[in-house]
Amino acid sequence: MRVVIAEDSLLLRDGIIRLLNDSGHEVVDSLSNATGLQESVAKHAPDLVILDVRMPPTHTDEGLRAAIALRKERVNFPVLVLSQYVEERYASELIAAGTSGLGYLLKERVADVHDFVDAAQRVADGETVLDAEVVSQLVARSRRKQPLTLLSPREHEVLALMAQGFTNTAIARTMTITEGAVEKHTSSIFMKLSLQPDENEHRRVLAVLMFLQGP
Repeated sequence: MRVVIAEDSLLLRDGIIRLLNDSGHEVVDSLSNATGLQESVAKHAPDLVILDVRMPPTHTDEGLRAAIALRKERVNFPVLVLSQYVEERYASELIAAGTSGLGYLLKERVADVHDFVDAAQRVADGETVLDAEVVSQLVARSRRKQPLTLLSPREHEVLALMAQGFTNTAIARTMTITEGAVEKHTSSIFMKLSLQPDENEHRRVLAVLMFLQGP
């Protein structure tokens, strides 16, 4: 895995480089700000970009803006965003642009070497990796007026299987119903939870998060 890193903390930047190199990955470029990120990606063609949310010169949202711009220019380009704290607005804005190949982790997770390297690889492979604290706060932020109690027993069963990672095909097989029936139940679930249609399909993730949080 080839990686470009954008992190203004020299200590953290060097630490991440060492972790990735020791795990057999290659850091092809490291930046102290997000200014030259697009050029670096174009030059080095990495499999993943790891960057901080807050970067020079204002230390507000330069990293986030760079990540969004990169994924707009290169659809679903794998990006792993690191943040000192859970910043709901930034996380929500990033997720709204698409969840494939996206990670959002707190910097403290870097200390768990195995989990961090595994998360980086999963994001590079196109998966979504969200820190548990980020998920928890996004769930609270994403609460809808229509509670889970409005779901029928059948819809609860479908959502429970969805939360276990089952595809519609697997749900149909488990419940001994057609895929068409599963799709109807899923559409009804989204409607009752006020999850509007979107081209990025992250409403399925939000439905599962709401289920895990409870009514």
